[in-house]
Amino acid sequence: MWKEKLFKRKYPCNSIFDRWTQHEFITFFMKPLILLVVVFALALLWTLIFQGNADHVISGRIAMGVMLIFTAIGHFRFAEGMAMMLPASIPLRKPLVYFTGIIEVVAGIGLLLPTWTKLYGWLLILFLILVLPANIYASLKRVDYEKATYGGPGPSYLWFRVPLQIFFIVWVYYFAVLNAPGLNTHILHNFLRVHS
Repeated sequence: MWKEKLFKRKYPCNSIFDRWTQHEFITFFMKPLILLVVVFALALLWTLIFQGNADHVISGRIAMGVMLIFTAIGHFRFAEGMAMMLPASIPLRKPLVYFTGIIEVVAGIGLLLPTWTKLYGWLLILFLILVLPANIYASLKRVDYEKATYGGPGPSYLWFRVPLQIFFIVWVYYFAVLNAPGLNTHILHNFLRVHS
């Protein structure tokens, strides 16, 4: 019943919505998005209480940073299944999964460093574009990375995953590139004066 209400029409029986329960759908797909939104709301509340105004820009960076660190944990916890998301022709798939997990942690922290926010924002956008083909490949192969099986949702997952990836890219662009803090020249000037 929830499927028809949510998606407004009945999908073919081989679609993800017929094969997965509501809990499985939310668990598999929505965790990063829910975490992003919840942390964003909490950070807005935090800045409102402690700064006197709700700072949506820093809240957006904090939310993305936390989400990236959360998703990076999956690269270590589900490394075997995530390696299945890459074609067998790619060498060192499991170390590559670990490496991309490290990239996510570094990017999550980098978004919070004012001097480096814009650079990390652009690099993260590039990263999100580069990993999308792995998500597409995994969908076509029906990879369930958490169980390390080929019983995943399949191609219909892309109707959610591709727009979600675009949403993450737009989020990073808005909060980390478009609204990046400028280099604090006062601090830099004092640093250079003291060390020259």
